[in-house]
Amino acid sequence: MVQQTGKQSLRFAEAPFILESASIAGKKESEGPIGHKFDVVGEDDKFGCDKWEDAESTLQKEALTMAMGKAGVKAKDVRYLYAGDLLGQTIATSFGLLDFEIPLFGVYGACSTAGESLGLASMAVSAGYADLAAVVTSSHFASAEKQFRFPLEYANQRPLCSTWTVTGSGAFLLCSENFLKKNGKQPQGKAVRVTGITTGKIVDYGVRDSMNMGAAMAPAAADCIAAHMEDFGRTPAYYDKIITGDLGEVGREILIELLNQRGIDVGVCHTDCGIEIFDNKRQGTGSGGSGCGCSAVTLSAHFLPQLRSGELERILFVPTGALLSKISFNEGQNVPGIAHGVVLEAQ
Repeated sequence: MVQQTGKQSLRFAEAPFILESASIAGKKESEGPIGHKFDVVGEDDKFGCDKWEDAESTLQKEALTMAMGKAGVKAKDVRYLYAGDLLGQTIATSFGLLDFEIPLFGVYGACSTAGESLGLASMAVSAGYADLAAVVTSSHFASAEKQFRFPLEYANQRPLCSTWTVTGSGAFLLCSENFLKKNGKQPQGKAVRVTGITTGKIVDYGVRDSMNMGAAMAPAAADCIAAHMEDFGRTPAYYDKIITGDLGEVGREILIELLNQRGIDVGVCHTDCGIEIFDNKRQGTGSGGSGCGCSAVTLSAHFLPQLRSGELERILFVPTGALLSKISFNEGQNVPGIAHGVVLEAQ
């Protein structure tokens, strides 16, 4: 079977299963609309650590440990690990996952890292390079503010278009059918498989406002969704939900308008993880949530259970990322965006 589909997509002949997942989030996230669904919530956002960066590493460690515990597997069973975060040199990942001693592919796609990592892990499992692979991503409000904006002590004002970096980590275990048969395991509820992916391109619309991530990322999300529909020969009606990662309310409006200009109407079936995770008016989070952890914990805690229960049958998961750094911002560069599409189907 030819697995290459269109210009930038893959349709997996041997679609990998999502064996298990886990989510861990901070106190503010627990106070949002889906806060009761997270596996673990930390009352102290330092999670027992002295530094914000160490706290984020702890998030990743605990999320992966939890996912493996729920699946009844050990670190030695995992062939490859795909993981990343927002910090320089992905230090939350390297320090957090060091002790697992799993061969690691460090991934950086900004806030789209969950989609990129799921895509890469799915490719490995589908191709037979791994029977069991793990995906972990994280973000932390305080560590992200410290790196990209201002330390918390600065108490800077936030415009309404800004998004709030989610404190959280999501972990996923992807496996082959051979792994399930060999180990006598079955996913809880309906089996959820990654049946295809669409790898996004870097898109730059000239946005320079680092506080308006939705505007920077929406063009990339529109480009990825449009490419996906063309590559697979589908319309939005094929999906119960098309779920972007981190656009928030401002980015969602831009996305819908950009897709309407291409003759693609996602208004009815579209939602955004950054909108689902916070109650913006009540919690004062501006436009919504963002960060590597935003789409990861929302997928694990909110959307995967709906697929397993049969409430949803097919979703297109499209985490989005803003590709900037302190250096690029301080030098006056634009903020390009990227997005990656992952097709999840319950069977």
